[in-house]
Order: sequence, then C-alpha cells, then structure tokens
Amino acid sequence: MTKDVLIRISGLQAIDGETNDVEMIFTGDYYLKNGKHYVIYEEIMEGFDGKVHNTVKIGPNLVDIKKKGVIGAHMVFELDKKSQTRYATPMGELIVEIGTNRIRIEEEEHHLLVLIGYSLDINYQHVSDNQIVMDICSREKAKLSL
Repeated sequence: MTKDVLIRISGLQAIDGETNDVEMIFTGDYYLKNGKHYVIYEEIMEGFDGKVHNTVKIGPNLVDIKKKGVIGAHMVFELDKKSQTRYATPMGELIVEIGTNRIRIEEEEHHLLVLIGYSLDINYQHVSDNQIVMDICSREKAKLSL
C-alpha cells in the first residue's frame, strides 16, 4: 500500500430497534511498522472550530484509535474485551465504555478493510450496538463513487 491513502469510514448504530448510518471519506497517510498498520488523518467537526487528528493502529484482534484536538479520546477495540475512555468534547466530557464483539481485517496489496462490531455505554448506561467499517486504499487505486 502507498503512503497516500483514501479512508472511507462507515458506521451503523442501532438504538432501540432503529438504525442510523453515517459515511465519511478522508485523505490520510498509511504506514506498516512492526507488523501493525497505522493510518493517520484529520477530520473537521461540523459546528466547531479546529480539527481532530486521528491515529489508528490496527493489529490482530485490536484496533486502537487516538483522537486529539477539538475531541480527545483513546478508544481501544480488542476482541471480546471491554475498554473505557474519557471522551472529551467542547460540550463536556463523557465516560465511554466499549465492548468489542467482532473484529475482521482483510489485507490486500493496495487495500485494507477493517470491520468492528461493538456495544457502547456512555456514563455507565448502554446506549447502542454499533458497527464501523474502515475501508482504506492506496489513493491511486481508489475506486470511489458518490
């Protein structure tokens, strides 16, 4: 995979039988170091000044996401484990617990697909069951359609 990548992140959230989905596309940088994949990108939060710098580390049965900037968090998705973080936003801080029940990683020469299934608790209350798909591909090999 090349350093310059396109990252498509889609999320599905299920709350009380209703589902919401979101999709975002970013440009970023990709590195492979010590057998782990690293993806770095910035996102702009609608309605807030400033950016969020994201660093994603992907390894077997583990996806580690660090957010710095307008939003700050360190989220760890580890198969069959729960993790807790403080999710700092301009409107205040939340205690977030993540229970990861599925991680699937598919690697190809110019493509990396990561699927994460997890439950989300905020301030010790179950909020939703979620799925994130990170579709990362070399920029020159990207096949995007809007």
